Amino acid sequence: MYQRFAEIYDLFMADVDYAAWAKKLLALFERQGLSGKLHILDAACGTGSITIPLARMGHAVIGVDLSESMLDIAAQKARAAGLRIPFVRQSMTALKVHRKVDVVNASCDGVNYLTSGKEVLSFFRSAFDALRPGGLLCFDVSSRHKLENILWGNTFGEVAEKAAYIWKNAYDPEKRLLEMDLTFFVSHDGRTYERFSERHLQRAHDEKELLSMLSDCGFEGAAAVDFETGQTPGKTSERLLFTGRKPLEN
Repeated sequence: MYQRFAEIYDLFMADVDYAAWAKKLLALFERQGLSGKLHILDAACGTGSITIPLARMGHAVIGVDLSESMLDIAAQKARAAGLRIPFVRQSMTALKVHRKVDVVNASCDGVNYLTSGKEVLSFFRSAFDALRPGGLLCFDVSSRHKLENILWGNTFGEVAEKAAYIWKNAYDPEKRLLEMDLTFFVSHDGRTYERFSERHLQRAHDEKELLSMLSDCGFEGAAAVDFETGQTPGKTSERLLFTGRKPLEN
């Protein structure tokens, strides 16, 4: 899954400050009463862009993803950083842990790739089971506004040193599914380019639906904020950050 995409993913995401992203998450965890060395499961971890900064900050992190290619690159990056991080091939809808964790995290649109309510519920339930009592589920999504009003019908592109891409978007408003057709051009010798394509599918999740499903799965204090401001989401919020706590045992 995403074998060729994995090879160039980091190239086109180089402008994202993942260290700052990880620090924002840790500040959130601390506000939720979770401090000290945390045991974190990073679901849909991709190439480890959030997993590795969290580990650098002293936390025990496990990265899981369905893509072996993404996991291979994540493991290479971790070794290069001198970090020992377990990377495991798992679906985020069927998480399995040997030890309950303090936090289950899913960053960078992982939940958008769950394209049905059934899949989302499976993720929430497996995250609930993986958490210790009092543990926290944290995830972000690209908002419905972003998929419907910013991405739908628009074409994007970028040229990097040895690669380029064209990204076209089509949207089904009834199913709330965004189909992203990505065409890549990659040069291995600086003179000729190899072309390949991938199709990605994301769902425009509804904020209220996600909050309701979190509550239905047993999470307490389910909440959503604008990822950038930390305030109540507005109509033009592009990324939403959700949290829910597993209740403490009586």
